[in-house]
Amino acid sequence: MRKILLLTLTTVCLASCVSSKMFGEIEGNYAQLKIDYAALEKENTAHTIRFDSLRYHYGDLMTQFEQLELKSDLNGKNLEILQASYAALEQNSNAALQESIEENRGLLDEIQQKESELLDERADLDSLQNELSSRIARVDELERIIENKEALLSELKSSLSKALLSFDGKGLTVEQRNGKVYVSMENKLLFKSGSWAVGSEGKKAIKQLGIVLEQNKDIAILIEGHTDNEPYLGDSKLSGNWDLSVKRATAIVDLLLKNKRVLPDNITAAGKGEFSPLVPNSSATNKSKNRRIEVILAPKLDEIGKLLQDLD
Repeated sequence: MRKILLLTLTTVCLASCVSSKMFGEIEGNYAQLKIDYAALEKENTAHTIRFDSLRYHYGDLMTQFEQLELKSDLNGKNLEILQASYAALEQNSNAALQESIEENRGLLDEIQQKESELLDERADLDSLQNELSSRIARVDELERIIENKEALLSELKSSLSKALLSFDGKGLTVEQRNGKVYVSMENKLLFKSGSWAVGSEGKKAIKQLGIVLEQNKDIAILIEGHTDNEPYLGDSKLSGNWDLSVKRATAIVDLLLKNKRVLPDNITAAGKGEFSPLVPNSSATNKSKNRRIEVILAPKLDEIGKLLQDLD
């Protein structure tokens, strides 16, 4: 009976491990698919613009062909009128000669009108070509900026991982996802229960974080405070978990700004309370993971925003 019970417990544990592993793989695949989709979307935009450019060239060639057809038709008419004029001269017919002259004048007026219309169409096509060329240049520039910012994020993650290596296993993680770098610090590294005063170990981690951020002036810094779903029972000056999460976020901001080379206008502080948990608050371990500070780092998107507006 003991052997059967032991075998059952082993099977349950193995099933749990497999589920966690499969979930991790699915989550990784989903993140990669989002990255691939964004890349394909950019590539599709570039192909669409290049297709429009080729369509313009096709229209230009058709216009030239129509112009040649028109000239051919007009030349044919002109030849017929000249032949009629020659016949009238041979017959010494003044009436026929006058009629021929009037037809020639009408033909000249028609030719001038058609040439004027073709010139207007050509000007419109040239304007369209210039606009397409400009849009292609802006898309190329947008792709270059995005690639540079992705490279910047990868380098930033690497620098942070090295600077914060000594805190590995102490509730601190560094991840890159969705075009941002996330530095997550569990409260056990930073605060005592119900407090927003940062402990000595947490101050060391924030100091190392500031050393990396002072070298990255073009990075927007969002500091979010998070709690679990346990009601706040501490200082009566605070209204609850949401208030506590804001206090903890601003405490991290104050520590970061002790480094005078970190730019204050790059920083935003926010409190999320219990409303953005990483995992369900179903156990003490999960609640510990949800009690955290997240420092979310992203390249400033001013250049990208301006280019996207220009493409509209």
